[in-house]
Amino acid sequence: QVQLVESGGGLVQAGGSLRLSCVVSGRPFSSYPMGWFRQAPGKEREFVALINWSGSRTSYADSVKGRFSISRDNAKNTVYLQMNSLKPEDTAVYYCNTGTSYSDYVPLYWGQGTQVTVSS
Repeated sequence: QVQLVESGGGLVQAGGSLRLSCVVSGRPFSSYPMGWFRQAPGKEREFVALINWSGSRTSYADSVKGRFSISRDNAKNTVYLQMNSLKPEDTAVYYCNTGTSYSDYVPLYWGQGTQVTVSS
């Protein structure tokens, strides 16, 4: 059974930083890409960031480029999302996921999400 458990969300002021973590079990973590998505109230879930199996390739949504950074530690089965210069519009539930190939990524497994709230 594949499980993804996110942590690190919370309330932060605009301009602040948070680091999200996601621990994966039940799947060979180092073999697959990992992604972060988010869903704001009343909006559809949207892509945030993606990292390949080794960490050598990453991609980001335009809205977070230059502010967010995705990384992974394969020894700890953990993927991270470092979020800097946070804005109120970053407020959302953040979900990690793991899926298919990096070049044609389809999320297959999701975590339960962690709430990030950015106050103005």
